[in-house]
Amino acid sequence: MATFLYRLGRFSFRKRHLVALFWVALLALAGAGAAGAPAAGNSSFSIPGTEAQKAFDLLDERFPGASADGATARVVFKAPDGQKMTDPGNKAAVQDTVDELSGGTEVAQVTDPYQGGGVSQDGTIAYSSVTYKVPGMELEESSREALKAAAEDARDSGLTVEIGGDALQAIPETGSAEIIGIGIAAVVLVITLGSLLAAGLPLLTAIVGVGIGVATITALAGTLDLGSTTSILASMIGLAVGIDYALFVVSRYRAELAEGREREEAAGRAVGTAGSAVVFAGLTVVIALVGLSVVNIPMLTKMGIAAAGTVAVAVLIALTLIPAVLGYAGRRVRPAGEKSKLLGGGRAKDKGTDKADRPNMGTRWASFVVRRPLAVLLLGIVGLGAAAVPAGSLELGLPDDGSQPTSTTQRRAYDLLSDGFGPGFNGPLVVVVDAQGSDDPQALFQQAGDEIKALDNVVNVAPAAPNEAGDTATIAVVPDTKPSSVATEDLVHDIRAVGADIKDGTGAEVLVTGATAMNIDVSQKLNDALVPYLVLVVGLAFLLLIVVFRSILVPLKAALGFLLSVLAALGAVVAVYQWGWLSGLMGVEETGPIMSMMPLFMVGVVFGLAMDYEVFLVTRIREAHIHGEKPAQAVVTGFRYSARVVTAAAVIMIAVFSGFVGSSDSMVKMIGFGLAIAVLFDAFVVRMAIVPAVLALLGAKAWWLPTWLDRALPNVDVEGESLAAHDGAADKDDEDKELVRA
Repeated sequence: MATFLYRLGRFSFRKRHLVALFWVALLALAGAGAAGAPAAGNSSFSIPGTEAQKAFDLLDERFPGASADGATARVVFKAPDGQKMTDPGNKAAVQDTVDELSGGTEVAQVTDPYQGGGVSQDGTIAYSSVTYKVPGMELEESSREALKAAAEDARDSGLTVEIGGDALQAIPETGSAEIIGIGIAAVVLVITLGSLLAAGLPLLTAIVGVGIGVATITALAGTLDLGSTTSILASMIGLAVGIDYALFVVSRYRAELAEGREREEAAGRAVGTAGSAVVFAGLTVVIALVGLSVVNIPMLTKMGIAAAGTVAVAVLIALTLIPAVLGYAGRRVRPAGEKSKLLGGGRAKDKGTDKADRPNMGTRWASFVVRRPLAVLLLGIVGLGAAAVPAGSLELGLPDDGSQPTSTTQRRAYDLLSDGFGPGFNGPLVVVVDAQGSDDPQALFQQAGDEIKALDNVVNVAPAAPNEAGDTATIAVVPDTKPSSVATEDLVHDIRAVGADIKDGTGAEVLVTGATAMNIDVSQKLNDALVPYLVLVVGLAFLLLIVVFRSILVPLKAALGFLLSVLAALGAVVAVYQWGWLSGLMGVEETGPIMSMMPLFMVGVVFGLAMDYEVFLVTRIREAHIHGEKPAQAVVTGFRYSARVVTAAAVIMIAVFSGFVGSSDSMVKMIGFGLAIAVLFDAFVVRMAIVPAVLALLGAKAWWLPTWLDRALPNVDVEGESLAAHDGAADKDDEDKELVRA
């Protein structure tokens, strides 16, 4: 592989115009497709194989035209202080709003608060439910504007009016913090590479890669039903790995220049060595993201594949576009150890103070660790274990309007409904009774309603609403607790237990659905999928790392270290988003259960990113070891060449992920924080402390591999041993020489 990538790097350097034109054309093509595509909305949500989805599908079948999957909105009215919603003036304003909303072309139904029990007991709050004929992501902007206009007209009459539901669900915004994250990444690159131009190359190529990935996702959003969150997550991961991968190649290129190689040769060797590590690191990330499909939740599968595609683009750009732009940069990208004049380069050095003779920070740190490996190892494990303690209190759920910022109309509508009708009113349960084939369906409907009414934590059970055929009915159940509470989840299980008893006695099926039940089923499905997913992803990556490192213990150590870092990161997420620690600093306005897909998503993404640092760090250590250095010295040598770059890459990734903490979407905010803290733990505790400590303790045993397995495994040559044949090779092509001089 190293030889192939070496040739690819030299080709890209030599044919830079062709390579650059290809990537620019691809970016333009993706951009044109995105410009002509409709804006991404919210991806349709389905969870095959769950009771909630089965009930939802039954509603579509037995209640045709009821728009079971249509967008919904709740227009909530509050009377001025000292007034009631039943006062004639307020009642007339509400009626005008209902009439105005009913005229919409996409509106299926609008309820009248005064006829459907939509007024609170104290008379101060009322609501009208609006059901649309199409899902939220297909709703025309004119319908949303009409909804807002109707609410504004009601406000003009003196009422407080807020709108909840998914009809107004906005596309998430990441805010200015994302720009700050990129700015921090730029500063770190300048410090690491000692040149403004060299620092700009990883940023430029990463932006090109993310632009291609996100534009492609946007162009295909309507066709593939990709939600707006998909592109945000793809840009988050693609930007982070794109900068890192480019940084590794540029750094190796400068190191090769420092050894006296010509620029084309240096580009080829940089891609052949660092590029090999990029390929395998990127492959672990892709495996982790594509592996999300084993959960069998279509939305999660699409998110994973889209993000994996962006990572694949980042890998290809690091292997081709980076050497091409290095060719354009020419001598303005200096060898390692040299700074540009703008940053203080070219100044005369004092005698006896040549920094090249001093051990760098990576060397000093590694020397310290190999002298005291056991103490460093124990301190790292205890520290991560302490951070992981809150993970034992992990509660899972899915965000609803109650987790929105208080500045949004959805959150204010949620709070008004809770005040007027109780916290459970925001998450009503829909019980579907399938009495097809029964001699007395009405009696079954009544029996189901009576048994549910007798359960604890039930505030209201509406009369059964049968379909036209009279063989299926829906029963709305309002819990006494908010949708995301454990008590509401217990109620769903209690109703399902009642349904099981009814089925045993009568054969009729009783199913529970609705947004709250959907969330509970998603959480359960994600919990059930976590262990199989972990086994699949870690197992495949473990095999891949055995091939890369030709060792059993090194990949095992990498996997165990990852588990430590991801548990510690989950503990930090629980402490902030569930317990409320530092919630003000993180912009968390509402604590509550952790997003159901968070553990699974963190396992996938963090594992891939953790293996990035493992591959880049340990390949340098193994390279030194196979060239004859003793195990302890090989650790020091590996850190001398890679610690600075890996540290910079981790800081960049943390900065990029932290930028998404400023998002308006609670899911994106939580994922950004979780990934940032996970990279912090994994890079600076696991890879920088635990890894060298373990390697120092294991010594030569770390690189043990059974003889039969050594013969069976392919030699992928990540360290670039085969490139030794190219040392001192002169380029015979006159045209190539001319391009190198340029």
